[in-house]
Amino acid sequence: MKLDVTVAAPTDGHTEMCTALSWVSSNELFTCSDDKQLLRWTQEGELGSKMADTEGFITSISWFPDVGKRSANMFACACTDGTWRIWTLQGQNAREEKKIPAHTGAVISVKWNWDGSALISAGEDGELKVWSRSGNLRSSLCSAGTAVYCFVWGPDNDTVLYTAGKTLNMKSHQGTGRKALSWNAHDGIIMCCDWNRINDLIVSGGEDCIYKVWDAYGRQLFQSQPNASVITSISWCPNGECFAVGAFNSLRLCDKTGWSYSREQPQSGSIMEIAWTSDGTQLAGAGGNGSVVFAQLVQRKLEWENFEVTLIEPKLINVQDASIDQYERLEFPRERVVEMALGWGHLVVATATQCFIYGVNNWNTPHIFDLRATPSLISLADGYFLTMDPTHGVIIYNYEGRQVSNPRFNNLQPEFLNRHTVALSKDVVAILDRTDSKTVRCFDVATGKALSTNVTHKTEIVQIALNQSDVPLSERRLALIDRNRDLYLTPVVPQPGIFRGVYKLQTQVDSMAWNDSSDMLAAIADGRMICWYYPNVVFVDRDLLPSTTIEKDGSEFGKVPQVSTFYGSRLTVRKADGALVTTSVSCYASMLYRYIGESRWEESVRLCRFVKDDKLWGCLAVMSIQNRKLETAEIALAALTEVDKLEFILHIKNIPSEEGRNAELALYRRCPDEAEAILLQARPPLTYRAIKMNIRLFRWGRALELAVKSRSHVDTVLGYRQKYLDQFGKKETDKRFLQYTESVEIDWEAIQAKKQQEKDDERARSGNLSSSGK
Repeated sequence: MKLDVTVAAPTDGHTEMCTALSWVSSNELFTCSDDKQLLRWTQEGELGSKMADTEGFITSISWFPDVGKRSANMFACACTDGTWRIWTLQGQNAREEKKIPAHTGAVISVKWNWDGSALISAGEDGELKVWSRSGNLRSSLCSAGTAVYCFVWGPDNDTVLYTAGKTLNMKSHQGTGRKALSWNAHDGIIMCCDWNRINDLIVSGGEDCIYKVWDAYGRQLFQSQPNASVITSISWCPNGECFAVGAFNSLRLCDKTGWSYSREQPQSGSIMEIAWTSDGTQLAGAGGNGSVVFAQLVQRKLEWENFEVTLIEPKLINVQDASIDQYERLEFPRERVVEMALGWGHLVVATATQCFIYGVNNWNTPHIFDLRATPSLISLADGYFLTMDPTHGVIIYNYEGRQVSNPRFNNLQPEFLNRHTVALSKDVVAILDRTDSKTVRCFDVATGKALSTNVTHKTEIVQIALNQSDVPLSERRLALIDRNRDLYLTPVVPQPGIFRGVYKLQTQVDSMAWNDSSDMLAAIADGRMICWYYPNVVFVDRDLLPSTTIEKDGSEFGKVPQVSTFYGSRLTVRKADGALVTTSVSCYASMLYRYIGESRWEESVRLCRFVKDDKLWGCLAVMSIQNRKLETAEIALAALTEVDKLEFILHIKNIPSEEGRNAELALYRRCPDEAEAILLQARPPLTYRAIKMNIRLFRWGRALELAVKSRSHVDTVLGYRQKYLDQFGKKETDKRFLQYTESVEIDWEAIQAKKQQEKDDERARSGNLSSSGK
């Protein structure tokens, strides 16, 4: 990815230093300069018209936020005479409506908050003041004691980040945001800073010629090498994936982790301010020599299987099929490309108003439909894809371009969501609730209706992902990483007979990704690459988790690596310096998934015997138990020498009734309540087996309750209870057991006879069912 830069020379527009600029929703640019002119520019970098002559020298401009579908026609500007002013658009001209005295000395910067309910001004006098929309002073936020060169509103619309000398400072203007925080950030005066709403990261630059990346708690994540000149401007792309850094005759594009995509050298002087368009595809810079720098994002690349897609120009995409060395050029003459995604046999491209859906086998006739708003995200899955925009939220389409659903909930806040907080599979879409970052809301893809339960967690969630394999909804799993960098796994829909909670898989996780065609899950954690061949093992038999997990040394990935893709057996990792590193896992795991998906259990056993890998045997054991293939499970557990589990499987095989076997399998999964429910819901109910199961689990109270309720086997419960107490040399103290001991006689011959009769009845009933089934 790089910037395609064009420079509007001073002769085309301003004749003095360009000090401030701002994009509006119509993708027009407004610029101010020391020549006291307010100019309008087109998106292509051509001078549109002169809007007004200004009375004073303008240092900053802030456009009023758009509300819903309405475009704002008002903006505020800061002036060197200590005032800030409100302007409105009147057709092709701008008119000053109000002039507000604000500071002693120049007003350096003004900014509206995200909803336009308040404005903050910063001045050379070190004051930060909060104003109402009409220009009335509400409060003085702080007095820094030195000039505040830059400030920015935080994602919560309350906390303000501002510079003061060499420090960065946070303060809540209403007292409801984050706690006040201050830290030494640079060795020189801090000239610029920005705080992204989506990734919650902070960037700063200063007179020490260095730019840095911070988290929201003031912890440094990245520090650049010293540049040749002072960092004069810095700004996040709206989607939070990259940021731009401006200096003298220098414009640099950086990834959110800090490494540089590209560095351009426009002859613009010092770039005083950088502003991005709302779709994040273009930026503009205010040049110190009066020029205006326009830069568009190009050379964005996508890879899937043997295809590589590259945006080589704003309106031109190049497609390469490496398997047959074939090239295709896709042109979009009307509008520039805003967003694109590749996968599942399709390329989806979005411009500002249209969406194009290409099949990888046919690049000539795409499905085309109109978009209701410009999307900020496109995510693909098997059979469906979603687009997301700030106005309509999440919209799901099929690959023929037909809208399928539009999941919604109160306070969706799509402007805060990105690819880490929205996940799509063929049957579920999961969305992180940004008003409560501990909750993930899940919706049915086909209807857009919310599922019966939400996924809740005890800590704030920062990343979510759904498994992509072709499995029923009952086996759909959600992986999540929380604020502590712990990786958890949970079922999307709780099912009877499995563990229903959130299971911690790993700690100190940098990033994770599901495989595109199977349930394999890979993560980079604590300097290691970890792959769980069958993470669903935690809901079947977590003791076998080590037998289904591989680890590799991850020192080659460096610090803070990110998993980019996980296709087939190949894993692509992005290092902190931007380099891509490829590693792989066993290809036999994918083969095992394919065999079991086709119910080819004998071939699965032969594959494991051929490979002779305990990890593969472990996967086969858990998969066969999950699918109730006890013969295969017996073979796999024997190969793993898991004697205790093997004995239990043999015990299950000897149970005559299907309900009894299902109950024992539920018990194997550590779900005794579900096992009991299976037995009691049988027709007729297997009451004795339910009572005996509770006795085996030492749930004496429940066993007695079932016996009393069914009016049978009370003596059985009392007899086993007495044996248990005698074995440990203890006396009965439970009042209920004492009560029934006085009235019920314990006769072991009668107990054994009833037990045998129950077993015979169960065996006979199962035999009759089998005969009728034949």
